[in-house]
Amino acid sequence: MKKNPLFWLIAIAFLVFDQVTKYLIVQDFPQVGDTFPIWEGIFHFTYVKNTGAAFSIFSGGVGWLKWLSLFVSLGLIFLAWFANRFSKLEQCGYGFILAGALGNGIDRFLFGYVVDFLDFRLINFPVFNIADVAINLGIICILLSSFQPESKR
Repeated sequence: MKKNPLFWLIAIAFLVFDQVTKYLIVQDFPQVGDTFPIWEGIFHFTYVKNTGAAFSIFSGGVGWLKWLSLFVSLGLIFLAWFANRFSKLEQCGYGFILAGALGNGIDRFLFGYVVDFLDFRLINFPVFNIADVAINLGIICILLSSFQPESKR
């Protein structure tokens, strides 16, 4: 764990943040579809149960998606534990991806669906959650790290 401390810090922090926000949404919104405008017509909290992957593609595919989340998570944990030290940007990227995969994977294993609630209505974007944000931040970090000179990696 000492080899890639930023990886573990980000993974744990964002996993907790994801799970706490989902718990609060489920507790505060009695029914699926309930919404609360943060900025009317622009951004709402809307309680949605997503049985698919990102943007609800593969709806009903929970059976294999939960296993995909598990294998991605185990692979990243194995990589961070046994691989060489990552650059800080790589640690952030892999940590974010682990947090997202674990966050949505926990939902799939426990409930059979993922709790989504971030609803950007201005651009009619699909409802998503903190785990989805983490995965996208992770991908951005990994892409940016690929442009770093080898000496910084």
